[in-house]
Amino acid sequence: MKKAHPFFEKLVRAYASDLYRVAFWLAKDKQIAEDLVQETFARAWKSIDHLQDEKAAKAWLMTILRRENARRFEKKTPEWLEIEEALVADDPSHEPAEQLAQQQLYHAIMKLDNEFKEPLLMQVLWGFSGDEIAEQLDLKLATVNTRLFRARQQLKKLMTEAPGKAQMKGGSL
Repeated sequence: MKKAHPFFEKLVRAYASDLYRVAFWLAKDKQIAEDLVQETFARAWKSIDHLQDEKAAKAWLMTILRRENARRFEKKTPEWLEIEEALVADDPSHEPAEQLAQQQLYHAIMKLDNEFKEPLLMQVLWGFSGDEIAEQLDLKLATVNTRLFRARQQLKKLMTEAPGKAQMKGGSL
């Protein structure tokens, strides 16, 4: 049995809740999300010695999580960024007005093309930097920055055109 690795314990404490949140968005099921996070950490534990840069740990764990989610499906790779309005509605921490605004925002995000949606969600939800997004998507940083800019522009347009539009506070996107 492998001896406890202090850095691994630090990773679990630092990223478990982020991984769970992403897993829940991917799986849309609490039990599956918990299983995905557990499998992610199990695979990370087995290869922790191969992680050379601690700064890359979050991206590394997210990659493992995405692969674990993909393993749930045989030959079909899931649309991993699909977001349903029910996710926000099921969250008791949101007030009804905030839930409506979140649902409208998610609905607008889902209308974006994947080339814009994916980097936007990686930045906003997961906190990836432009460099990390570029590495994960195998793109140049300039391409990522352009896609993020265009995603925000399209999102602003969609949000202002939406009936009963939600007000975007503080330019959070």
